Amino acid sequence: MTIPLFDPTTAIEPLREQIDAALLEVAGAGQFILGPNVGAFEREFAALVGAGEAIGVANGTEAITIALRALGVGPGDEVIVPSFSYYASAEAIPPTGAVPVFCDIDPATYVTTAEQVKAVMTPRTKAVIVVHLFGNIAPVAEIEALGLPVVEDCAQAAGSVGPDGRPGALGAIASHSFYPSKNLGAFGDGGAITTSSKELAERVRMLRFHGSRDRVSYEEVGFNSRLDEIQAAVLRVMLPQLPAWAAHRAAVAGRYEQLGLGQLVRLPRPTDGATPAWHLYVVATDEPDQLAEQLVASGVESRGYYRHPIHEQPAMSAWRPPPNALPGTDEAASRHLAIPISATISDPHLEQVVAAVGAALGK
Repeated sequence: MTIPLFDPTTAIEPLREQIDAALLEVAGAGQFILGPNVGAFEREFAALVGAGEAIGVANGTEAITIALRALGVGPGDEVIVPSFSYYASAEAIPPTGAVPVFCDIDPATYVTTAEQVKAVMTPRTKAVIVVHLFGNIAPVAEIEALGLPVVEDCAQAAGSVGPDGRPGALGAIASHSFYPSKNLGAFGDGGAITTSSKELAERVRMLRFHGSRDRVSYEEVGFNSRLDEIQAAVLRVMLPQLPAWAAHRAAVAGRYEQLGLGQLVRLPRPTDGATPAWHLYVVATDEPDQLAEQLVASGVESRGYYRHPIHEQPAMSAWRPPPNALPGTDEAASRHLAIPISATISDPHLEQVVAAVGAALGK
């Protein structure tokens, strides 16, 4: 039996009846845009995150762009962003008119430090995008202490908990993705923005609806970016399960360690006080692609995600830093490998993964 890298379906099987009922209710009501489920989900999601407000948008990428626009980011500005992340973390910056400035990460935690942000700050820096990569929690308070507003990219961190609260309530404003493979995934695209600033929340609501507050007067060139009522209904069924799903993901990391995986490869290190709900469980080894090829024969899926970091992508060539400017990024890119984790993965499967890694490495 193959152990999948992702398993987004098993956890929701017990919820199928509730989900079907929710979908039929939306279909019967006939209100598909900014309906009652969107409003209810926004309130429920904000309460779980610990933020003052949540605003549903079409996807996680537009969530970042809209969050930046709400902060006043525009032409002539720079936005600092880690290069070791999914492409969208930086792709969301140019549509504001600003440009990305790439910073490094700590390859042990896969997140950015305040020192790494400070190293690339300039007088033109308007904001910092902090990515809670793989579910680990970046040191938002330390970065905000540099005097810049922080946009949290929480796409991979639903359910994680840190000493100062949950991702999404730590910085000035935050983006979330509900892409189906995420810790809290919808049945299609979806996203949200959270903030405890009423002013920012009001601007986000205006920007997501074509730059209008009343659907009559249009103050800015905005976006047509709204969370679908159908997706909100599905997410409302799943949201109460997120803490349990997150606890299982955190427990899997502990079980991998108990099974001796850390004696074979380097395990990801949670940041101080964090309990990550690992969206991906990413280990490090000298020959990750070779290990991945050998794991296939043992029925274990694995994958390298960011072999070519964002600053190396063709579309980012105009903003590429000098060679060797991001050593932590280079190390993480060349050594990381994601191995199976999910909200329901079983202990026998974890044992099989560890045994397969040991056999592949001859240990």
